[in-house]
Amino acid sequence: MLIREATSADWSSVWPFLRGIAAAGDTYTWPRDIDEETARALWFPNPGRTVVAVDDDGTVLGTAKTNPNLAGPGSHVANASFLVDPRRSGRGVGRALGEHVLELARADGYRAMQFNAVVECNTRAVALWRSLGFEVLATVPEAFDHPEKGYVGLHVMYRRL
Repeated sequence: MLIREATSADWSSVWPFLRGIAAAGDTYTWPRDIDEETARALWFPNPGRTVVAVDDDGTVLGTAKTNPNLAGPGSHVANASFLVDPRRSGRGVGRALGEHVLELARADGYRAMQFNAVVECNTRAVALWRSLGFEVLATVPEAFDHPEKGYVGLHVMYRRL
């Protein structure tokens, strides 16, 4: 697996699984019917960086983005988001992207990384981020309307770099 900077040509591979993940409504706080133009603008933030994980034949397996969590005096803390094509889950793509983005953020001069909204019942993601050194600082009760579980909490997770 190779992780590299995303290009505009990668979007046609990312959009189908991003759209499906958003439509499922169980892990992302994005509108379930998000349109492609809005999604693309959110996934390629400015300022920020977007990467893709690809296999040997160039198939996009997953993607991640990182950007300042806040502007101005809060811009030394990074934020990041991750998507793995569900057809490629369980192969270490998320872990590889997480490790890569942590290194990118460190190289870009960020002092820490914060996730503002990790769905508490997304146990795979929570376990992955904990294994990479993140801690849950707080859980906002009933902040996420899960399509099957109803109102569940959103974790704020944090890690120094």
